[in-house]
Amino acid sequence: MSTRTPLEDLLRALAPRVLGLLVRRHGQFGQCEDAVQEALLAAAVQWPEQGTPDDPAAWLITVADRRLTDLWRSEGARRRREETAAARVPADELVVRSPGEDEGVRHHDDTLALLFLCCHPAVSPASQLALTLRAVGGLSTAEIAHAFLVPESTLAQRISRAKQAIRSSGATFEPPVGPQRAERLRVVLHVLYLIFNEGYTATSGPDLQRTDLAAEALRLTRQVHRLLPDDGEVAGLLALMLLTDARRPARTTRDGAMVPLTEQDRGLWDRAAIQAGTELITRTMARSALGPYQLQAAIAAVHASAPSTENTDWREILILYKILDRIAPNPMVTLNRAVATAMVHGPRAGLDLLETLAADKRVAGHHRVAAVRAHLLERSGEHAAAQECYLAAARRTYSIPERRYLESRAARLGGT
Repeated sequence: MSTRTPLEDLLRALAPRVLGLLVRRHGQFGQCEDAVQEALLAAAVQWPEQGTPDDPAAWLITVADRRLTDLWRSEGARRRREETAAARVPADELVVRSPGEDEGVRHHDDTLALLFLCCHPAVSPASQLALTLRAVGGLSTAEIAHAFLVPESTLAQRISRAKQAIRSSGATFEPPVGPQRAERLRVVLHVLYLIFNEGYTATSGPDLQRTDLAAEALRLTRQVHRLLPDDGEVAGLLALMLLTDARRPARTTRDGAMVPLTEQDRGLWDRAAIQAGTELITRTMARSALGPYQLQAAIAAVHASAPSTENTDWREILILYKILDRIAPNPMVTLNRAVATAMVHGPRAGLDLLETLAADKRVAGHHRVAAVRAHLLERSGEHAAAQECYLAAARRTYSIPERRYLESRAARLGGT
């Protein structure tokens, strides 16, 4: 995915508004989403040559509406669809509006409703990510496929299956209510978290980071926070992203080699993002029920405020990880807690905690478990065992920068 231009930013900001209006008007989420994608593509081609319209949203709505009309005419099912829509849509919405008449609806933000729909429980997790980036993020299938390093045909199939699942489930465009709403919001936040993580540390490929993917997750999370400013976990996730992404400039060398946290030039960290994230999580934790994203953000804030690894308040980090491991137990939380434990109580204590993950199938064979074990063994002076674990971790990762870093650690121990 290439660096975004102002035009791309505009189109991505308009995409959920245009799609939301069309789905509210016509139903047929899948076909409306396809029509919006065609309109976005047409705008990307025509606007640089012809100039951006005075009302870009109205232009996109008009083009997408025409695509839908052409599609339904060609299918010979216009009458049946109109009858179905008439039974569902209020009478005052049955009259086709001109672009100028859409003013109020066009500026209504349907981002949250679209996110809820993309993260419907009938849709698989992999398809939730793909559909969210396309329908809400306005990215093309090719861009998403490139970001996740999968064939475009594979990504297209995921999106197609997601739309079919939504259609078969009978899901409506209106957001769920009550307990269902809270659960769906949890899934939405998890999807955004996964998108950000893939952008911050790519699971495979030649680059450690995919900055556009992380930026898209940040942009969407900002939108959700704007729509739900009082939700503690939404604010916590946004703060976590800000504080984590602030370290991005220092995480690689000029040639793309990985730089671990302990060796990063903290002068390169984005201090404005750190301040924004720290202020946000401080306000949020003072007034909201504690949640996993808030705790992770608080941990990130402690790291961000430390002048060096040695001068980090590891005791506070360990306390926060213990709380996190209690309210949201997860093997990766335990893994990070083992590192904090080693920093406070010594590497052997960290290794003992790490052993509790030995029988956990969720992380069996995960390269990060082997990498942490190698790091703690190295700190305890067991260099031969550490070298073996570094090499095992290197074999298990699909990220080329991570593999090279782990191999370099093993080679360095081999020379001691």
